[in-house]
Amino acid sequence: MQRIKSPDLLVAESGADLEGHGLKRTMGLFQLVCFGVGAIVGTGIFVGLSDSVAEAGPAVVVSFVLAAITCIFTAFSFAELGGAIPVSGSSYSFAYATLGERIAFLVGWCLLLEYGISVSAVAVGWGQYLNELLNSLVGWQLPAALSSPPGDGGVVNIPAVVVMLLAALLLVRGIRESARATAVMAVVKIAVLILFCAIAFTAFNSDNLSPFAAHGLMGVTSGASVAFFSYIGFDAITTAGEEVKNPRKNIPLAIMICIGVVTLLYCLVAVAAIGAMSADDVASKPAALSLIVNKVTDSTLGGGIIAFGAVVAIASVVLAVMYGQTRILMSMSRDGLIPRIFERISPKTSTPVANTWIVAAVFAIPAAVVPLDVVMNLTTIGTLAIMAVVNIAVIALRRRNPDLQRSFRVPLFPVLPALGVLFCLYLIYGTGWRTWLQFGAFLVVGALVYGLYGRRHSRLGAAEGRAEG
Repeated sequence: MQRIKSPDLLVAESGADLEGHGLKRTMGLFQLVCFGVGAIVGTGIFVGLSDSVAEAGPAVVVSFVLAAITCIFTAFSFAELGGAIPVSGSSYSFAYATLGERIAFLVGWCLLLEYGISVSAVAVGWGQYLNELLNSLVGWQLPAALSSPPGDGGVVNIPAVVVMLLAALLLVRGIRESARATAVMAVVKIAVLILFCAIAFTAFNSDNLSPFAAHGLMGVTSGASVAFFSYIGFDAITTAGEEVKNPRKNIPLAIMICIGVVTLLYCLVAVAAIGAMSADDVASKPAALSLIVNKVTDSTLGGGIIAFGAVVAIASVVLAVMYGQTRILMSMSRDGLIPRIFERISPKTSTPVANTWIVAAVFAIPAAVVPLDVVMNLTTIGTLAIMAVVNIAVIALRRRNPDLQRSFRVPLFPVLPALGVLFCLYLIYGTGWRTWLQFGAFLVVGALVYGLYGRRHSRLGAAEGRAEG
């Protein structure tokens, strides 16, 4: 029989309507929006844009819109579930309350891809722009062997490890300090992307947009699957359910604001980039935005400013996404599905210290030695699978708990959640069969871990066993 934990029990156990499980409510709406922007805007647009252009050509703008539509459909579902079940577990907790423990564990397992592996991918891109910044400031760069991912001339990506350890150090100090740092960095990187657009549009050439869809519909689809990586992180807002003020109101509102701001910004950046430089020149280039600004201004100064923004942006994503991963692991540990060390909260800092350092140490390894394209593809398919489940979960919760308090409701229900599932499946198709096989193997390992450990140590299972006895 499938074990399902009721939303009321999830909220009660977490203290989500009070003080959350030893955590402190210090984040307001502005900080939460900045946290969301901090989790989203980073490697995907600063580094991954050139990969999307390689797939779609000038039609990369359509790819970004297609990826955004997928996120918007799912954002409505996240907003409803985040307002109804404001706990730190995000989609893991939503699945537990609707589809049962086994599916919830696999969602939590996939979240290791969306958060843990994605933070590795984000950190990988940090070294590229750090070198661009160093070159602009002092005319010197770190050797490629120590600053690039394998496959791009690197051996061990030292900057990727450093940025992850710095993020962990800040996170263990407390959520107030982390939220302030994320807010400052979010403002900086939005300003830098706006500056990029202002510079790039001065060199806009409409000829660069022709032929528009050079690689056809399949190119647009593949480009959207790659561009989707740029939006990963908006659901991290729901992991702050126990540390944000008035979560039932602020979580849905922050999600919708973030998606709107980021989608507009990305489309402007994509149009500006392709307008200023041909798709062939942008495709697969490291630090593409700095390259474009250097060409337009005929100087390394502008590119250095963009590189500074990218260094800040990527660091903020590492910080925000690592935060989300630790809170999800904390929720899974609270349920007994993973070891209890992940739920321990330091009474001094009100943060999961051991959890944070474990995450930083474990995921620094793929950041240091795994090629970026492999990490990005796995992260994308894992996230799309989670989003499909969340859209299904919002439908299931409406049927199972129709009277549950909801501060936000998905409009045009159930059409939008159903479209969300279909768009997720469409983008999964665009990731390619090799990624499907890798993801399938990953799920099989997750099912084995659940069978051998999670099911046996489940606190819900133990409580049901006592009740039956």
